[in-house]
Amino acid sequence: MFGNLTPTVKNLLIINIAIFALQSLLFSTDMFVNLFGLRYFNAETFRPYQFLTHLFIHGSLWHLFGNMFALFIFGSLLERVWGSQRFLLFYIITGLGASLLYSAVNYYEVHQLEVAADRVLVETNPDRLSTFVLEEAEYAYRSSNQIKNLVDSFYDNPNSSSYVSQSRQLVREIVQSKSNIPMVGASGAVFGILMAFGLLFPNTVLFPFPIKAKYLVLFYGSYELWAGFSRQPGDNVAHFAHLGGMLFAFILLKIWKDKRDVFY
Repeated sequence: MFGNLTPTVKNLLIINIAIFALQSLLFSTDMFVNLFGLRYFNAETFRPYQFLTHLFIHGSLWHLFGNMFALFIFGSLLERVWGSQRFLLFYIITGLGASLLYSAVNYYEVHQLEVAADRVLVETNPDRLSTFVLEEAEYAYRSSNQIKNLVDSFYDNPNSSSYVSQSRQLVREIVQSKSNIPMVGASGAVFGILMAFGLLFPNTVLFPFPIKAKYLVLFYGSYELWAGFSRQPGDNVAHFAHLGGMLFAFILLKIWKDKRDVFY
């Protein structure tokens, strides 16, 4: 059904794999992520070009494989329907749309984090510190004896200026860390492709799973919505970027359909 690779899908696969090989073999994955990953737009490390460059950077081999496999499976048929130019336009727009929704949600979350941090910094006491750490950095608290010891020691010595100072420093570090996490990967565009495939070919049964495309899209959309709002400790997946890709894919297909430019 999927046949040979179409030109744009082939080129995207080559570019993404080549960049990953370059960052892994010749340079440093961390360096590439820091330079080209999408940052919180109020961060000192934010650059406008990151809205585009993050689409071509991946944090691990499995991250790359997952995105490129989905592009390989679903992309070529869409490119045959639309043509190479329109497919590339769709890929970029859904990728950028994903980053916009992610950035909006990230701004709200960081703002809420800064408000909570200010409460601790204005009146630093063990209860406020403990509440802040458990709500904003539970994963780090559970895995770090240093943080646990600080919280426990502060409870034992609530009037210690040293523990007050260390607590404020910890709060600032948590804010800095959570507000400066870069987002990388083509997942937003890939989820846009998945949405388009499900809308254009809803009853296609996907191999190797005996499930129709429309149900796969519904499952992924529902899961990403749940995961985005529930946000389990240690979860570093940009779920709202995935939702953004699907949302912008839906909007773009609606626009193209209204203009009678899409073939069904």
